[in-house]
Amino acid sequence: MESTVYTLLERIFQTVFPLVAIVSVGYFYARWRNTDMSIANRVNIDVFCPALIFSVMSAKSFDLPTYSMLAIGAAVVVLGSGLLLLPVCRLLGVKGKTFLPPMMFNNSGNLGIPLLVLAFGEQALPAAVVLFLVENLLHFTVGTYMLDHRTNPLNVLRMPMIIATIAGLMVSSFDITLPTTAQVPIDMLGQIAIPLMLFALGVRMTSVDFTHWKVGVWGAVLAPLSGIVVALMLYPILNLPAEYFAYLLIFGALPPAVLNYMIAERYNQEPHLVASIVLIGNIGSLVTIPVVLAFVL
Repeated sequence: MESTVYTLLERIFQTVFPLVAIVSVGYFYARWRNTDMSIANRVNIDVFCPALIFSVMSAKSFDLPTYSMLAIGAAVVVLGSGLLLLPVCRLLGVKGKTFLPPMMFNNSGNLGIPLLVLAFGEQALPAAVVLFLVENLLHFTVGTYMLDHRTNPLNVLRMPMIIATIAGLMVSSFDITLPTTAQVPIDMLGQIAIPLMLFALGVRMTSVDFTHWKVGVWGAVLAPLSGIVVALMLYPILNLPAEYFAYLLIFGALPPAVLNYMIAERYNQEPHLVASIVLIGNIGSLVTIPVVLAFVL
């Protein structure tokens, strides 16, 4: 038993540590040479991230109705976390548009998917992709509207990430097999997205004002706590199978997505604060994720 727990914790560490390592590379490189990531960030959002989303969504066929209640639960966890923590913003003296998105939109892609597969095996992959899809759609509809109320949510359908999500879902739903000559370059472009996001976060950290580190620590505590609380409240309502509830609980405990920082920078919504919340939140996941896994496994 002890060896199993040790192995699981070691693998979790091996999943999270590379994220911190790449952020550190970006930080120290930018300290060495003046680095402007604005163009790279724009290309990442418009090209690399859509390629990653399409690659994930189209890689494996799955039946969405089977996971309908899980998808509803994920949506409630995302939105419920924001509502639950709304009063906290005033107590912390931080703007809701700055603090709430990282609390709501978690690292369900580059951490959530491999973590669920690692903990539960390949059979968890369809559920992990559904959770990622729900979080991604909400991020670029509700999340974008939170930062700019003038944004028409329907206009978000023209965003490359949303188009890639819909296209990937169609390919998966209709069990379409893309030719290798098309799939391989899409996969290769998608593989650029996550390291570049993390590297850009590290670059941004060179200008972070660490006088606001307390907000980052609060975020590291409240992001998983709010998600877990909402997931526990949903358990008797959704009547999910035990395994699906475990997926939802882990989903609620995930740290803020790196993408929160990139979107905050695009909308000039205190990206220095968001970067601190995201970085400290992901470091904090080295503690929270093993605790949650110990509870559900």
